[in-house]
Amino acid sequence: MFNVTTKSIQWGEETLTLETGKVARQADGSVIATLGETSVMANVTFAKKQKPGQDFFPLTVHYQEKYYAAGKVPGGFFKREARPSEKETLTARLIDRPLRPLFVPGFKNEVLVMCTVLSHDLVNEPDMVAMIAASAALTISGAPFMGPIACARVGFEDGEYILNPEVDDMQDLRLKPEQRLDLVVAGTKDAVMMVESEAYELSEAEMLGAVKFAHDSFQPVIDLIVDLAESAAKEPFDFTPADYSELSAAVAAAGEKDMRAAFAIGDKQERTTAVAAARAAILEALTEEQQGDANLGSAMKGLEASILRGDIVKTGKRIDGRATDEIRDIVCETGMLPRTHGSALFTRGETQGLVVTTLGTGDDEQFIDALHGNFKSNFLLHYNFPPYSVGEVGRVSGPGRREIGHGKLAWRALQAVLPAPTDFPYTIRVVSEITESNGSSSMASVCGGSLSMMDAGVPLKAPVAGVAMGLVLEDDGSYAILSDILGDEDHLGDMDFKVAGTEAGITSLQMDIKVAGITPEIMGKALAQAKEGRLHILGEMSKALTEAGSFSDHAPRIETMNIPTDKIREVIGSGGKVIREIVETSGAKVDINDDGVIKIASSDGEAIKRAYEMIHSIVAEPEAGQIYDGKVVKIVDFGAFVNFFGKRDGLVHVSQIENRRLNHPSDVLKEGQDVKVKLLGFDDRGKVRLSMKVVDQATGTEITEEKNEG
Repeated sequence: MFNVTTKSIQWGEETLTLETGKVARQADGSVIATLGETSVMANVTFAKKQKPGQDFFPLTVHYQEKYYAAGKVPGGFFKREARPSEKETLTARLIDRPLRPLFVPGFKNEVLVMCTVLSHDLVNEPDMVAMIAASAALTISGAPFMGPIACARVGFEDGEYILNPEVDDMQDLRLKPEQRLDLVVAGTKDAVMMVESEAYELSEAEMLGAVKFAHDSFQPVIDLIVDLAESAAKEPFDFTPADYSELSAAVAAAGEKDMRAAFAIGDKQERTTAVAAARAAILEALTEEQQGDANLGSAMKGLEASILRGDIVKTGKRIDGRATDEIRDIVCETGMLPRTHGSALFTRGETQGLVVTTLGTGDDEQFIDALHGNFKSNFLLHYNFPPYSVGEVGRVSGPGRREIGHGKLAWRALQAVLPAPTDFPYTIRVVSEITESNGSSSMASVCGGSLSMMDAGVPLKAPVAGVAMGLVLEDDGSYAILSDILGDEDHLGDMDFKVAGTEAGITSLQMDIKVAGITPEIMGKALAQAKEGRLHILGEMSKALTEAGSFSDHAPRIETMNIPTDKIREVIGSGGKVIREIVETSGAKVDINDDGVIKIASSDGEAIKRAYEMIHSIVAEPEAGQIYDGKVVKIVDFGAFVNFFGKRDGLVHVSQIENRRLNHPSDVLKEGQDVKVKLLGFDDRGKVRLSMKVVDQATGTEITEEKNEG
């Protein structure tokens, strides 16, 4: 019944196995990849005909994490996997990016890649396994795919690169100073296709070394996929790219002059209008048959690309007249919004982000239900890209893959410089509203986010800036690396290479390419040019804000205190009675964790002080010789009981009330009276001994022997 093919290798410390032929046999390609005990199934199907009029490549990649893979039941009321989580969306994008450029040019049949996590050993991250499975499934499917690709994750600890570090090693990196990198690299046998990273101020040389290490490390995986394909691949799909050279020549003859003039316009809106007019003129000049050709869109794009790319490589000049390494004009402003905790407006050319920071308490942390466990995050970054930012109308809905991906990139870039939660116990939410866009709005979010958090008083280790690099690579091998790319340069170029970091080093690197890979030489030059751009942008940012801003009056204040873990129960009380009383009486929020760290939050400093004193009185022990404020709670014949330390009472003997003989304590005291007492110590039975007569009741100072004699 089954025609199973299995191939395995030892990869790093684990066994990697690829299996096909047993499951999902009606898919064009199906592979289950297993690393350790983490298994991912990838299924590939593709349409055998192109939809009429289709002028783009409709590749769709889905990545699904099934909770059963880790022996879990989904949280919440709806006990079923529903809309993709942020992790699933990001991983789908991660897989899509290196696969898309490797389909034969001109192939526009619909392709669906579905990756499903079947088993998770909580050691090996399934995103890499999914990408390997998807590559293998495509390679054996018969689709016109110029792979295979493979990938690897790299850590960096004590100056050494680590292949495929464990899941726990990559969690909360900013709390692990010894672990400085979480890098995923994908590529073919000869070149790198995709890079995604979270880094902690690595140098350009260290980052380039990590990319090379990853590329060398996944070569055995590529050989394994080729070995599988030699045994189990289907016949190649009969596909010949359409020849529309005559149509391309007709398009160029009809409008190259107008299109070249349009691309010479520096202003984006004017250029867009002129390009649209040139396209309309070309359409009018074509025959009816040419106008109905399904390849007309590709011919138009080819003309635009040849004009833009050729001019850059030949002359070194770009659409807006800049040199290849020149950054657009930058304007930075902070403190724009009066009621927010921190705000900044970052404008670079025609790209602009309004970035706002909100400081919250522990109650505002985000709970994340993941396969490897539930955890909380105290740093959130949300990116919004409305249609008006590019002068368009369109449907506005929830965040899509683009918004989630760009937001996570900015999150990675900024979280490396955040203070430790113990030093700054706030939940930080940064929202980037892209108000204008013409290239690299994610890097504008990084720059604006850094300024916004500093305006809010967040003590960042250093400001962070980001720059997007581009590449034009011609068939003869000549190329140009572009700093701070425009939207058109991204659309018609060969690479989108985003680098963010501080003056000391890189905190995030993301690379996507549209050609069959780039060499280490090109990547090295791009990193060096990106560093120059990043330092320039940091200099411009420093003009707007040279030091952290002051706290907004509207932001909560948070103080932390540590108590012994055996005192936690006393602070909480039976059924939470004590902690509720503290919150109600003080007016402050109180959060206690299992380690005995207590966060007290309020915008009112007096409320924090009240809560602190109430908790302190529960967990602390009174000290002999100290003077305390007290209240008389009961009067008896031999003295008065005074509440002086939280809920602790002590006896002031009648002989210790005043420096004279009293008939009865009630001669000078009454219940509810405020008094000041000194703790003399404890008797043999541990009972508290207090004195009033040695304390000046007006000032609260101790009465010395000289004063008594006087």
